[in-house]
Amino acid sequence: MNQRVFGKTNRAVSEIGLGTWQLGTRWGDAFNHEEAIRILETAEENGITFIDTADVYNNGKSEETIGEYVAAHPGRFYITTKCGRRLNPHTAEMYTPAAVAGFIEGSLQRMKLDRLDMILLHCPPTSVYQRDDIFTELEKQKQAGRIADYGVSIEKAEEGIQAMEYDISAMEVIFNMFRLKPLDQLFPLAEKNHVGIIARVPLASGLLTGRYTKDTVFGPQDHRTYNREGAAFDKGETFSGIPYDLGLEAVQALKEVFGTADLAPIAIRWILMHPAVSVVIPGASKASQVAASVKAAELPPLTQEQMKAVAEIYDRFLRPTIHPQW
Repeated sequence: MNQRVFGKTNRAVSEIGLGTWQLGTRWGDAFNHEEAIRILETAEENGITFIDTADVYNNGKSEETIGEYVAAHPGRFYITTKCGRRLNPHTAEMYTPAAVAGFIEGSLQRMKLDRLDMILLHCPPTSVYQRDDIFTELEKQKQAGRIADYGVSIEKAEEGIQAMEYDISAMEVIFNMFRLKPLDQLFPLAEKNHVGIIARVPLASGLLTGRYTKDTVFGPQDHRTYNREGAAFDKGETFSGIPYDLGLEAVQALKEVFGTADLAPIAIRWILMHPAVSVVIPGASKASQVAASVKAAELPPLTQEQMKAVAEIYDRFLRPTIHPQW
């Protein structure tokens, strides 16, 4: 597994990591602890050293399971967690220094750690990215040794640009073949400021696997059913904000470019073509998916013609819908 430097941390991490939103469970299904452990084992066996989680994933069970695993296998993973989505209501006013300190304490306890490698604000309201008191608290927690570094997870490129006015070490952003706007300003500025980029939602909630059709049915508790219009959270988290049928058209065009129906490894390899990216974090609900994701690192670089074709498909199908929003 190739390694990349993770922003200001100067830590080397595997260029393919593990996202744990659906660790041990398909979205909406019951949590499976045994499968979650198998996923973590498979990640380690395949050279993954970076895990991304959050305090709300599986209502804390993702953090707890990761903590259980790293206790038995210390020093194997660099762990990034996120905080803020437990706030109810999730408003800017609810973000306070005391709340941030409490979130850090909660994650430390669930993972049974003395210090967090990295904590990110978890897609807060836009105004929070310009709150001196919040970033001052994060710096205070760093100086106290409770966190090694901090950063942000964003929905919009403009939020990341705002956040880089503070001394953040990393940023998590949706970046895939259906989300090209970060290339305009965000990535160049991140490289200039040595801010690590975690590329999330690399497969556009599964659309970019190439396996879905107009007849695919998702479960009622799956966000791909209930959040297509943003009913529960930012709709950009679901299929990258793309109307499902339009996404299928773009996927078909990509299949024709690459001559295959299995787009998943190509979609991940496309992300790795961009040097601003420190790590890409495909998720997994079962261990076999981890092994499949890792294969992307073994693919040869995409050609200039293929990269140009992806950009043309984005411009033709998606730019008018996606670019102005995120």
